[in-house]
Amino acid sequence: MSPMPMTTPPTVVFGGTGFLGAVLVRELVESGRPTRLVARRPRWPSWAEDGDPLEILEADIRDPRRVAEALEGAGAVVNATSLYVASRNVGFEDIHVTAAAALARQAREAGIERLVQLSGIGASRDSASAYVRARAHGEIAVMDALPKAVILRPSVLFGRNDAFLSNLARLTRLPAIPLFGQGHNRLQPVHVVDVARAIVRLTSADRPGRYLFELGGADILSYREVLTLVMQHLGRERPLVPLPFAAWHALAHGLGWLPEPPLTRDQVILMQSDNLVSEGVGTFADLGMQPRTLRESLPACLPLASTRA
Repeated sequence: MSPMPMTTPPTVVFGGTGFLGAVLVRELVESGRPTRLVARRPRWPSWAEDGDPLEILEADIRDPRRVAEALEGAGAVVNATSLYVASRNVGFEDIHVTAAAALARQAREAGIERLVQLSGIGASRDSASAYVRARAHGEIAVMDALPKAVILRPSVLFGRNDAFLSNLARLTRLPAIPLFGQGHNRLQPVHVVDVARAIVRLTSADRPGRYLFELGGADILSYREVLTLVMQHLGRERPLVPLPFAAWHALAHGLGWLPEPPLTRDQVILMQSDNLVSEGVGTFADLGMQPRTLRESLPACLPLASTRA
């Protein structure tokens, strides 16, 4: 850990090198908030400068001793750690339930009340997806350990160098683009910076009184419409071919032996239903924020020079 004088307690970000975590760390630092980046393989951000209120710590969220070190003197905690592909050595329950609950307990014992637990829209204990079920069980475990923790469920994240739009751009190089079913499932893609800025507010001293937030972007689009927007942006025209979900499940099963499969069964299951903000939950409106649209953000998120074939 790099020594750094702090006049206010730091905000600790577990998973601070991930897609959302890295953006969050920058937003916190640029807001002037002392920040502690925690990851298994941490690295100094390329944008960081001498004098920034930033320190880094190497720690596995499953190691109680290292977690205790990371929480020392902290004022707020964000758990942005995630696991998208289970392995023999670590499963969804290990990260999203057991480790998340242990972190919440240690935060409570350290006297830290402000904790944001990252989950996802659609988290349900009844889901056919082991990943989604683990997310739901993790929410419950965290709230049991720290009742005032904030559960944050973002929709599909997009932004510069993301996985979502980048993968769609690669699909548009094919002579024909296969759809999940008819491609009618609806999404509410949300910009990663908007979510990061929402977390900055949720970890502040004057955070709203709600404890469950779902954050979606300003656009509600079908998967077919998102692909069409990406093709228009890239100047490509390809036929969209419906493909039954049974075929997608078979493909995901066949790719399951790969250490980092490009498609998983859990992803297919998620694409079988809408991914929209629910009623009766906290939203951007409760934070006084207006999220940006995917339509307006495409040029900045998907530069033509790096994606045109």
